[in-house]
Amino acid sequence: MSGAQASWLPDGQRLHLHHGPIDMIVGMDGPGRKAGFARATQRFETLLNELVEELPRLRRAHGPVPKGETARIMHRATQPFVPRFITPMAAVAGAGAETILRAICYGPGITRAYVNNGGDVAFHLCEGEAMRAALATAPPGQALICHGDPVRGVATSGWQGRSHSLGIADAVTVLAPGAAMADAAATMIANATDLPGHPAIVRQPAKDLAHDSDLGARLVTTHVAALSEQDKAKALDTGAAYAELLIAQGLITAAVLTLQGAQRLVGAPSLIQKKDPEHARVHPA
Repeated sequence: MSGAQASWLPDGQRLHLHHGPIDMIVGMDGPGRKAGFARATQRFETLLNELVEELPRLRRAHGPVPKGETARIMHRATQPFVPRFITPMAAVAGAGAETILRAICYGPGITRAYVNNGGDVAFHLCEGEAMRAALATAPPGQALICHGDPVRGVATSGWQGRSHSLGIADAVTVLAPGAAMADAAATMIANATDLPGHPAIVRQPAKDLAHDSDLGARLVTTHVAALSEQDKAKALDTGAAYAELLIAQGLITAAVLTLQGAQRLVGAPSLIQKKDPEHARVHPA
């Protein structure tokens, strides 16, 4: 498998796919389940190598349309945010999840499936199915997404997450029509949640933290001291306003922004407040 690894988790129901920095958890239901897992494993074999081949382009904000399947999903998901600075890498986790989900759903008999790529999740739901997704609320919450809801992807970004952020949100979780779009939007909303020049915020050039960062010399957040309630509200209001713009453009469905115990919920509150229907089989994403 050229370095790619696939193994069953202890429950025997979920598949763990690992290759380099990629860690995915895959689950599915339906009579085509066995074949679906086989397709997921086969498609994963070349995923990382395909991305590496186009990495120089994917780390740049501008350039030709990439060639690979996942790279094209990344590019397509990030283009609506231009002219704000963004590279295709802002959607890499969500796009990877979408690629494996596509392979799973290429054959028949899959009633419900999800691909969790480090917390960014793409999922498929047939009629009567539902998915529970974790939300970075305070206290932690969940969204219950049913077949008829316009959401098939969930992603989270923030300065305390895996990737560097230009903003100060602890976490921004986005619900969107696809995982790649959710990933890109979460990045951009997290960047917009900010207090430029505030003395409580420490920043460093991204390239000093990771020499090959797609953010280059842009200053990324490395520490946020305790903020006043007024400052938290100001930063969250800015991020929420940008999230509302993305909802108005039809790019995302909802977003939850958190900062030092304060939060904003933008869009689709019914997804978060609804109770579990008796028929729904749900998975904590």
